Amino acid sequence: MYTNLVDRFIKYVKIETRSDETSQTVPSTQSQVEFAKVLMKDLKDIGLSEVDYNENNGFVTATLEANSQVEAPTVGFIAHMDTADFNARNVNPQFIEDYDGTDIVLNEELGVILSPNDFPNLKNYKSQTLITTDGTTLLGADDKAGIVEIISAVEYLLNHPEIEHGKVRLAFGPDEEIGAGADRFDVEQFNADFAYTVDGGPVGELQYESFNAAGAKVHIQGKNVHPGTAKNQMVNALTLAMKLNEQLPELEVPEHTENREGFFHLTSMSGTVEEAELSYIIRDHDRKKFEKRKQLLINAIDQLNESFDQKRLTIEMKDQYYNMREVIEEDMRAVEVAQKAMESLKIDPIIEPIRGGTDGSKISFMGLPTPNLFAGGENFHGRYEFVAVESMQAAAEVIQKIIELVVQ
Repeated sequence: MYTNLVDRFIKYVKIETRSDETSQTVPSTQSQVEFAKVLMKDLKDIGLSEVDYNENNGFVTATLEANSQVEAPTVGFIAHMDTADFNARNVNPQFIEDYDGTDIVLNEELGVILSPNDFPNLKNYKSQTLITTDGTTLLGADDKAGIVEIISAVEYLLNHPEIEHGKVRLAFGPDEEIGAGADRFDVEQFNADFAYTVDGGPVGELQYESFNAAGAKVHIQGKNVHPGTAKNQMVNALTLAMKLNEQLPELEVPEHTENREGFFHLTSMSGTVEEAELSYIIRDHDRKKFEKRKQLLINAIDQLNESFDQKRLTIEMKDQYYNMREVIEEDMRAVEVAQKAMESLKIDPIIEPIRGGTDGSKISFMGLPTPNLFAGGENFHGRYEFVAVESMQAAAEVIQKIIELVVQ
C-alpha cells in the first residue's frame, strides 16, 4: 500500500543526524540542516505545498491542501529529525524476514545478539519483517520511522484524490533528543487546530499524559588540603556529593519505578576533592508531587550547607516540560479521533502515560493540543533498536485514517 515507505526509511536512517547538547546553534548540528534539505526536496517531489525551512527554529513545514468542500479542522503531524546520544554514523540496517522468534545475531564479530531472553518484546513480532542495526550503531527509527509514516500517508492521499480530506500540516523538527527543538516551535505559523507527534513505540500506543520534568545541576565547593594534615580542615566535595545523593529516597529512581511513579535520576557525577558537580533529572506525572520532589532536593542541599560556615552546595534547577494532559484533557478531539481511527483498523489503542516526554509536551502548552501516536520502533537509543515493517505500515494507516475521519 505504501510502496515507498521502506526505501525512504532506509534512505533516511543512513543520514547521520545526531543532535549535540553542548552546541549553541539552531539546529544543534549541521547534519540536521542537511537532512532538512533532503526532506524539503522529497516533500516537494510528492506534491505538497508551502514547503518551507524556518531558519529561526530548524523546522521543515509543509501542507497537504484540502480537497473537500466540508469545513473541517486542520490537523497537524509532527516528528523529529535528530537521533539520540549513541553512535549514528554508518548506520547499516539489516532485514530479518519472517522472524522466527529466536536470537538475532546483529554482529557476529562483536558478539552482539538481539535476544528475546533480554528483550521479551521480540516475541510480539514472530512472522514479521524486522529492520535491525548491525550492532554498532542505533537504527534511527526514533524518529525517522515517524517521518516516513507521515510522508507515506499524505503521499497516498495525494495519489488518491477520490479520498476526501481537509487541510493537513506537517512539521519535522530538530533537537528533540536534547529537549530543545520544540522550544522555538511556531504554533501560530503552523496554524493547526490540533496535532500529533508520531514518536511512540509499539503499535497501538496513544499517549496524552507525560511526565512533568526538571533538570538540576548541583555544584559543590570543597576545600583541599594535604591529607596528612587534613583533620578539621579538609572539606571533600566528593564525599559531600555522596551524602547529598544519600538524602534522596533510595528506591525512587528509574530502576525501581514504573507506571505513574516519579523518580530522581542522577545522570552524571564528576569532580575532585576541591570541586564536584552532579546532574539530576526529576520526573513525576503529578504536578504537586513534582514540586515536592524539587523542594526535597533543595532542602537536602540546605541541610548540608548548615554544617558549614559558608555555602558549599549551590543548585541550578530548570523546569523542562509539563504533563500535557493538563492541556489536552480540555480538548480531547485529537485523542478521540485517533482512538476511533485505530479501532476502525482493528488496532487496540494502548492509552497509557509516557514515562518521558515528547515535543508535544511543550507544544501542547503553547496552545496546540498534541498527543503522541505510535511510530512502531522498539529498544530506542542503542544498538538493539529495531522496527517491524508491518508496524510502520500500521502507523501510516492510522495517520491516513485520522485525516479521513477529521472530515467525516
